[in-house]
Amino acid sequence: MKLILFYAHSFYFKTASKSLPQVPDTEAEESIENAVVVFFHVEEKDQENHKGVVQKFVKNTKWLCGKFNTKNVVLHSFNHLSSSKAPPEFAKSILDEVRERLQRTGYKVLQTPFGYFNEFKIHVAGDSLAKVFKEF
Repeated sequence: MKLILFYAHSFYFKTASKSLPQVPDTEAEESIENAVVVFFHVEEKDQENHKGVVQKFVKNTKWLCGKFNTKNVVLHSFNHLSSSKAPPEFAKSILDEVRERLQRTGYKVLQTPFGYFNEFKIHVAGDSLAKVFKEF
């Protein structure tokens, strides 16, 4: 698993085109302010430790939210951080579980549509901790 986490003053996205033909057709356009934006990549090896991967994903997201006193989160599948890729169905299951765990504990979660290329704007804060890379 690879995560790039940003603390963003604002984040905006709009669906552009499908990257996975099997996902439902959708058009979406949303924005959020004062959010931790997580670009994540689920790797093939993550299939061996589903539970641990979800726990670390949630823990790292909550940790950065705590540093910036926010409960707003954006989850964006970004399959460009490694040459190793998990099957889309597995990556989607990780995404769904992370989203549910965050929402259950009071976080507002904005999720970009899985299986789509999106255009986006992100205004990242200048603080050192506003840009974090995690690998596990």
